[in-house]
Amino acid sequence: MIRPFEENDMEAVLDIWLAASIQAHSFVDPAVWRAQVDNMRTLYLPASQVYVAEDDSKTTGFYALHDNNLAAIFVRPACQGQGIGKALIAHAKQQRTELTLSVYKENHASVQFYLAQGFTPIAEAVDQHTGHPEYIMRTRKQQM
Repeated sequence: MIRPFEENDMEAVLDIWLAASIQAHSFVDPAVWRAQVDNMRTLYLPASQVYVAEDDSKTTGFYALHDNNLAAIFVRPACQGQGIGKALIAHAKQQRTELTLSVYKENHASVQFYLAQGFTPIAEAVDQHTGHPEYIMRTRKQQM
């Protein structure tokens, strides 16, 4: 089940974000992610429209939309590979006619995942927090 974020989801969402960020971004010092936990709690999540995925009342993943930007999508590492990420993307696509996102070029698994979900690279940039190169990707609803 995917539902809107509630305040009591905060700790589970932060735990998922930190664990999945460290796992997916082995090329970035884990201290960078740990240093951003408070900003996630007080700045980024409150500024976004957040949805959580649940299974048997356990939070398994989440995504955050800021305008048309898919600002975050993370699945609990132990739950990855079960279709949760695909379900979160499908839900996000229902919320907007166009979505953009940023993904590190070095995060090959995520780049391939987004390509498989219909995103295409439209630009390249350098992440201001880490200095690592990233793709800007976009997907649009098909016009009938």
